[in-house]
Formats: sequence, structure tokens, C-alpha cells
Amino acid sequence: MSGSVRLPKVVLIGFLLLAMVISFMFSPFMQKADASVSWGQEVTEVAKQYKGTPYKWGGNTSKAFDASGFTQFIFKTSAAKIQLPHSSKAQYKLGKSVKPKDLKEGDLVFFNTNGKDVSFVGIYLGKNQFIAVTVKNGVSVQSFTSKYWKDRYVGAKRVLKE
Repeated sequence: MSGSVRLPKVVLIGFLLLAMVISFMFSPFMQKADASVSWGQEVTEVAKQYKGTPYKWGGNTSKAFDASGFTQFIFKTSAAKIQLPHSSKAQYKLGKSVKPKDLKEGDLVFFNTNGKDVSFVGIYLGKNQFIAVTVKNGVSVQSFTSKYWKDRYVGAKRVLKE
């Protein structure tokens, strides 16, 4: 009889697999990524969930919106938890002015659609697009560079934390 102990192959393979798993778990390859979603991305992702929701004058619920009711609802219900007034004109008085070249996701973009002053608002998505509520299409993505919107653009405001 010899003094050595023989382990069954199954036990030996189990120990080897366990050692590999433990070494892999603590290796630099398994470190968590530091990616995070910005406030702007959060707001725009919530806004996109309401595409197709119909227009209703004075609307500010998930059933129907007007322009400022939509932005009010999105900013309140998203993780941003920002209370906006229910008026495009009043929303335009908030935040920090942003030049078109410096627009970021989640910035509010304002337009003069009544021929007098600020009367329409949307949420900038990036890539010259914004999401807003129109009478004809409800909540939909609009091109910031279309002639209609370009001719009526008033300015943009950043109300989100950076």
C-alpha cells in the first residue's frame, strides 16, 4: 500500500473548474464598466415611449398632450423629476440658453408657431431631431432642419443637470 491518496477524476476536474472560475472572477477582465446614462438620454428615452400619443389642447397626461403638457409630463415622470410649468412661454423663461451648435439630448427647443412669440416646445433628441406633439401627428419625431421648424425657431434652454 502506498502513502499517496488518489482523488477521483471527477473531484479533480471539479477543483480545476472552481479554481478557473475564481481566478476569472477576480481578473481585470471582469471589472464593471463605468458607463452611465445622462439625464438627457433618460429624458429622451422616456419621451420616445409616448410616440403616437394623440394631441389634445391642454393635455398633460399619458392619454393625450399638447406641446408644453408633453414636456411637463416627461420631465416630471422621468428620473429627472423636474417640475415645469404648463406653458411654452413660461418654460422658455427657465434654464440656461443654449446655442444650436451646443444642443444636447434633453434640451428644450422653442418655436414661434402663432406669429407672436414662443408658443411651441419640444425635446431635442440629437442629430438635428426633436420630439414634440403636433395636432396632426401627436407625439412624433421632427426634423430640426425642416424649413417649417427652422423658420420658426426661437431658442433652446437647458433645464437638466449636466
